[in-house]
Amino acid sequence: MAAEPRPAAAAVSPEGQPTGTAGAPATTRRGMAKVGVATAVAAVSGYLVLFLAARVLGPADYAVFAVFWAAFGLVSGAVNGLMQETTRAVRAGLEQPATATGTEIRRARPIRTGAVIGVALAVAVLVTAPLWATTVFSTDRLLSVLLLAVGIAGFSAQATLSGALSGAGAWSQFSALTILDACLRLVVALACAVLGLRVGGFLVATVAGVVAWLIVTAASPRSRQALALTADVGVGVFRRRVLQSMAAATASAALVMGFPVILKATTSGALTSEAGAIILAVTLTRAPLLVPLNTFQGALISHLVTLRRTPLRALRMPVGVLAAVAVIGAALAAGIGPWLLRIAFGADYRVGPAVLAALTVGACMIGLLTVTGCAALAAEQHRAYALGWWAATIASVLLLLLPVGLDLRVSLSLVAGPVVGAVIHVAALVTNARAFSPPGPNG
Repeated sequence: MAAEPRPAAAAVSPEGQPTGTAGAPATTRRGMAKVGVATAVAAVSGYLVLFLAARVLGPADYAVFAVFWAAFGLVSGAVNGLMQETTRAVRAGLEQPATATGTEIRRARPIRTGAVIGVALAVAVLVTAPLWATTVFSTDRLLSVLLLAVGIAGFSAQATLSGALSGAGAWSQFSALTILDACLRLVVALACAVLGLRVGGFLVATVAGVVAWLIVTAASPRSRQALALTADVGVGVFRRRVLQSMAAATASAALVMGFPVILKATTSGALTSEAGAIILAVTLTRAPLLVPLNTFQGALISHLVTLRRTPLRALRMPVGVLAAVAVIGAALAAGIGPWLLRIAFGADYRVGPAVLAALTVGACMIGLLTVTGCAALAAEQHRAYALGWWAATIASVLLLLLPVGLDLRVSLSLVAGPVVGAVIHVAALVTNARAFSPPGPNG
């Protein structure tokens, strides 16, 4: 069967640089420095929002805030599949040389797909809310549902813009979008703290950053150019791949952002103070690694697309970094973690050193799963990408059902579950790399 015809690449990238035959401009050190700064700002901002919420609201109201934070993270995390596939499709489209097949296909416009997905998800939240809102949200239910619907619609557009900017190598605009999103959330949280607003105000802060894409698009011609770029494939193929990526991203979001919801679902009765402290500890041990990693996902996928024929070699450095972080981070978490929790958040937040060390290793295992997933996506192994994330999530949920103490089952769930998915990703990459290998001397 003949290969699908590939359309010509764009002549100029959103950064104003000619793409030539190689496609989009290569990731530069200066661009990565900008992304690094944006990542640091996002990480610090996220910590400050959590700190303000924990200190201002207290343990009981913080639990309410944490569940909404997790619910928004769950639905918006699913949309990250749109961002990831947009990054891959735009990058690959810019890299492909013009073809002389004479066959034209209608190349997908990611922003159109993003708009459809955003509206569809917002409507789904509103229509299905009577089925789950009472169970998930204990207070401020109407406000929570409305904010969730508006937030997911805005985040879908923002994810599309992030993906287009990453794929095109427009790191200045990507960094500006990341910083603005984080700062808007922090400003609203600070206003809540100063004005003495309670849970409702912090719920608004959770979704405040989704308007950042409107500001960046209005202020930046290059961002508007990025939104005009097309994918490397037709509309039908792009939409199918987006849905596959979103299916995997849903599992990712459930495991990463939606963990408090999963913990609540697998725990009989109301969550105790011990559970609240562990939820906070999970968030704090993950944030230093996963916030930067999530921010760099677009850059990582864009980089791995160019190395998709040798993915295992490309993974050596990020996997080595994760291993080092796991060892050093676990030691630090065990040594000073309990003290830091008491000093920063109060005596009610108590978690043992062994649990904090295990949660830190668990964060690195999710980082490993994220990196191997990016490699699978870059290699166009969409099914393996989704399968790995879903296998990891299912394994983690099953481990949470073990009849052992809360701290042990949470630790086992977050350490062992992601390893299952990473093994699936690596197996797919090995198979794919063999398919790319040249034939031996005997053909």
